[in-house]
Amino acid sequence: MEQMKRTHTCGALGVADTGKTVRLNGWVHRTRDHGGVHFLNLRDRYGITQVVINEDAPEALRTLAASLRMEYCIALEGVVLERPEAMKNPSMITGEIEVSASRIEILNTSEPVPFTIDERSDARDDVRLTYRYLDLRSFSMQRKIALRHTVMQTVREYLTSLDFIEIETPTMIKSTPEGARDFLIPSRLHPGEFYAMPQSPQLYKQILMASGFDRYFQIAHCFRDEDARGDRQLEHSQIDLEMSFVGKDEVFAVIEGMMARVFQRGLGTDLETPFPRISYDEAMNRYGSDKPDLRFDLEIQDFAAFVAGSGFGVFENALAAGGAVKALVVPGQAGFSRKQITDLEDIAKTYGARGLAWTKVARGDSGSITFEGGIAKFFASRAEEIASALGAREGDLLLFMADQWKVAVTALGAVRSRLGHTLNLIDRGTFRFAWIVDFPLFEYDQNEERWTAAHHLFSMPQAQYLETLESDPGSVKGDLYDLVCNGFELASGSIRIHDPALQQRIFQIVGFDPDEAQRRFGFLLEAFRYGAPPHGGIAPGLDRLVMIMAGEESIREVIAFPKTATGVSPMDNCPSPVDEKQLAELGLLLAPRKDQEA
Repeated sequence: MEQMKRTHTCGALGVADTGKTVRLNGWVHRTRDHGGVHFLNLRDRYGITQVVINEDAPEALRTLAASLRMEYCIALEGVVLERPEAMKNPSMITGEIEVSASRIEILNTSEPVPFTIDERSDARDDVRLTYRYLDLRSFSMQRKIALRHTVMQTVREYLTSLDFIEIETPTMIKSTPEGARDFLIPSRLHPGEFYAMPQSPQLYKQILMASGFDRYFQIAHCFRDEDARGDRQLEHSQIDLEMSFVGKDEVFAVIEGMMARVFQRGLGTDLETPFPRISYDEAMNRYGSDKPDLRFDLEIQDFAAFVAGSGFGVFENALAAGGAVKALVVPGQAGFSRKQITDLEDIAKTYGARGLAWTKVARGDSGSITFEGGIAKFFASRAEEIASALGAREGDLLLFMADQWKVAVTALGAVRSRLGHTLNLIDRGTFRFAWIVDFPLFEYDQNEERWTAAHHLFSMPQAQYLETLESDPGSVKGDLYDLVCNGFELASGSIRIHDPALQQRIFQIVGFDPDEAQRRFGFLLEAFRYGAPPHGGIAPGLDRLVMIMAGEESIREVIAFPKTATGVSPMDNCPSPVDEKQLAELGLLLAPRKDQEA
């Protein structure tokens, strides 16, 4: 018998279709028997339609309906009926009608499912990933994957309208390790030699600029052999773009327009542009992070002016060692227990802090502001002055951090972030964007005792530092910029170096001698020698963008087939061993694993 092919989807029918004979295909979402009248909800990716098999239906049809189980894949034919007024369901798109079935065909049966496929599964993540094909049937997952599709199509449409050309760069490239570990691909035709999978298309898009394609983009798949976390995967996608003859202002304008278009098309949300610009130093001093969450107002303040003469050695010693003392006012939380404060201290310690000082703002018998608990005795004589300077009031909690500047602000920033969540200070319906600019170009690696690139090796120093690159690398600011949103780094970019002589200077500062630089990046340096134009670009993370738009905390929620935090795919059991024959063809011999040696 010919399959009953659908005439409508399960989200398409309404009162206007009353009386029509229709055919639906989908999965059994729910079944229930009401004393001879059998109901089932049929689901596809467009919605759910209620189907009824009345008690006067043929016995064979009623028997078949009674045999249906959740996730059976079926086809049916029936007549659309308007539900009685009292039975209408305004929460369903099709809630005003039901279909009275006259025929049902089972297209495929289903084993009992390991979890209920509902709006949002409460199954453990490992179970959801093992049965990802079931998890993806949920409306929650289908909405997020559809949102990802909308974002991708909108990006392509928007950038194409601005004369960008989509160009694919290779997936098998030369290994040029400079950040995370490369994923390597052994070559059968060239034994002992390897391709790498790209961590980003960075070098190729710069070569495209040298090739005269002044506006390039691609939705690029990138691979980094690093530990996974909530907003990071071994493989991820980014919206990669590069432009010639521009400065950062032109890059910002393109991205702000793209984000505005994407949020309007994907969520119906209007973004306010242009986005604010915050220097790296200001972001760290005010929020303790170079990707600050601007949806709440807690700001870190400097406390150094009140340390001298206090007698509190921890603070005084920190300043004497060239460090900083920072304060955070937590409004209305003087009732925090010692355990709650200790929990915050534990968070600070994970960022290198040695402790977290505190006191509470109270009002004394005379009516004046005073401090209670913690380090109160060291600052009691200046309580009114300190409270006024910090904007603190009776009932507030004061938290303090004293350490080297980077440790002090980062640790207190982590405490700020936790308080934003635990105190429900965050307006979760908003999207707060900002550009972080004026990053340091170099960072000093204490372990290797050398300078390294803060972003990557191809970023342009700001012009005023060109004379002091070698003599004072630590003070050099780069023409670098990040786009942040709601506490996530959404994109990173820079104006690039296009002068081979300047590029060689950068290589030397980070410890690459000319031979090493030529070995790793010779093809890029060669391209620069033939009139490469000034250029710059940026690469918003597609996964993180969709994650933020969907209100999720992990990019696994917006990737169809992600890996676990340990880089495993439970559904298809990869990574997995390969045959010895395959290894022999590649000229590879595996070293024994530690567990095998034992």
